[in-house]
Amino acid sequence: MARAVFALPFIFITSATLQAPAYAESDVLQRPAILSARASSRAMLSLARADGRIVAVGERGIVLLSDDSGVSWRQAKVPVSVTLTRVWFVNSKLGWAVGHGGVVLHSEDGGETWISQLDGKKAAALVLEAVRSQGTEGRVNVQKLAAEAERLVADGPDKPFLDVYFPDANHGLIVGAYGLAFATEDGGKHWQPILHQIPNPLGRHLYRIHSTGNDLFIAGEQGVLVKSTNGGKSFTEVTTPYAGTYFGLLDGANGELVVHGLRGNAFWSGDAGHAWQKIETSGLGTLVAGLRLADDSLLLIDETGLVLKSNDGGRHFDRLKKEDQPSLIAGAVQAKDGSVLLAGVRGIKRLSPSIKLVEENK
Repeated sequence: MARAVFALPFIFITSATLQAPAYAESDVLQRPAILSARASSRAMLSLARADGRIVAVGERGIVLLSDDSGVSWRQAKVPVSVTLTRVWFVNSKLGWAVGHGGVVLHSEDGGETWISQLDGKKAAALVLEAVRSQGTEGRVNVQKLAAEAERLVADGPDKPFLDVYFPDANHGLIVGAYGLAFATEDGGKHWQPILHQIPNPLGRHLYRIHSTGNDLFIAGEQGVLVKSTNGGKSFTEVTTPYAGTYFGLLDGANGELVVHGLRGNAFWSGDAGHAWQKIETSGLGTLVAGLRLADDSLLLIDETGLVLKSNDGGRHFDRLKKEDQPSLIAGAVQAKDGSVLLAGVRGIKRLSPSIKLVEENK
């Protein structure tokens, strides 16, 4: 397991961190995040809405909270100091965050405080237990599965989770490096591995979970795109025109679907992923974030902070021109006041709703 997760949204997940000694991850899994006056300028990787509050997560276990649409921030108490890659809230109180070391954190108070629900060591043990109890799955030999699971245990808690999704307070899904995938039906009190339910035999990294209507998609490394129509109980492969890595999806108001990834590649589907057409992205770099705004327009954002906007459900995008672009962007969210917040290596950039984004070709 030596290959790197090479993706701008996860700039802290390198081959070095993936192969870090178990004791290093164990140490930071037990060390609370340090409270710092400079926390808001640290590298941040993900943002989520908890009703009117914005919750941001990033390096060294930093979690930031804003109750004024990103104008000001304060740091929350977190029991770990590993990099957190993704955060998700189902309402104003209940949220989950995932990250390095196979960590899963849960908050019941809008992100003010967090508890640990899972780490890489426990996750590896769950995979091994499941393999031993289930025996042969499909055409894969149980001895091979057991050997891979045992290697996962021996590696220690060094495999990162990269996304988390909860449609309600009880049912959740997490995915990550090397095809790791787990599900819960009790709000994260117990997790079960579901690697065997996802057609990903080479263990490609899984970057993003996206729900639209009754469909659930997972996008990942080297063209991985899978779909579930039964709430994640099983997945089937989705064929697309691109074999490169996908970092995300977004959907339009009428069920349109956009998948985006490396080197400005993005594709549009109007039939739930059965057929795709390439979207012209005007030579943008890797598309790391997508966002559906309150007015149902769609944004695609590359790693430098350049923005594309669509007013027709993603069929066409216009490049927007904005001065003072932030660099190395990883995530985006729209705040309650309409502003767009971008998380990146230099902290969080707020694009005020009063700022006019000018279409470059107008």
